[in-house]
Amino acid sequence: MDTALDILGITGPIYLSIALGYLATRHGLFRSDDLPVLSRFTLQIALPALLFNALSQRQVAEIFNLQYLGAYAAGSLLVVAAGLWWARKLQGHSLSYSSMMAMGMSCPNSGFVGYPIMLLTLGPVAGVALALNMIVENLLLIPLLLAVADSGGQTGQWRQVLRQTLKGLCLNPMIWGIVGGFAWSLSGLHLPAPVARTMNLFAGASGAIALFVIGGSLVGLQVQGLRGTVLQIALGKLVLHPLVMWAMLVWVFPVADPALRSAALISGALPMLGIYTIFSQRHGHGAISAATLLVTTVGSFFTLSALLWALQHGAF
Repeated sequence: MDTALDILGITGPIYLSIALGYLATRHGLFRSDDLPVLSRFTLQIALPALLFNALSQRQVAEIFNLQYLGAYAAGSLLVVAAGLWWARKLQGHSLSYSSMMAMGMSCPNSGFVGYPIMLLTLGPVAGVALALNMIVENLLLIPLLLAVADSGGQTGQWRQVLRQTLKGLCLNPMIWGIVGGFAWSLSGLHLPAPVARTMNLFAGASGAIALFVIGGSLVGLQVQGLRGTVLQIALGKLVLHPLVMWAMLVWVFPVADPALRSAALISGALPMLGIYTIFSQRHGHGAISAATLLVTTVGSFFTLSALLWALQHGAF
């Protein structure tokens, strides 16, 4: 019983915060138009501050864990390949639709959902895991899947889209937060106390606001007529991704740090990234992505709770 209450003490606040965002938006306390402002604050200020804070206070050797990067990148790419093969070859979907299905299966919500859960579960290592996840997601997974979706199978256009996506990353504040954190760590300097406290204030704001935005974004989403595809993507994200991650950690990239091992497994079991619907809408697949985001976010309460219980009992 105590273990069940411990698990609920971790997942409960996360999903209660999501529920609060949903109810506040559903009943008009916040408008849907307000959510992009909160989201921009989180993505452009709070999360970059968090990433810089987490990295600048640690040694680079402690942060740059190649085994973790290898496990996370290889596991996610395998899920991408499986998702593309399933959707394209077996289901006969278009390349853009297939890539959006693969994105839903392989790209977790590391910043808005993963970091708060890992912080409550694993402590300070959560910031390091978030930074490593962001490196893989922003430099590899998202650019690759967007390039595939936009290419339409044309090699020249694929290269052009990839170049444009990589160029956009240069303007991504979270990437600059990671780069700045690594650079400050290499310098060996300590942040002045007023600056450090300011960074802590903004970093601490990221979790609650991010979860609130996720809840608000679920208002109005529907699943009608899309159950088959929604179920396929949700199973790929909540079951296949963590299982592949576990296989990578056990047989290919053994991570010595138990906290980082747990972080990789938790990352695999997260629902898909919150901007999944934005990417999908560019290709006319907004309805399926919105429905999948709703189902997977709700379903992840149960799958993440089960995973945390297994981790507490030494099952992995």
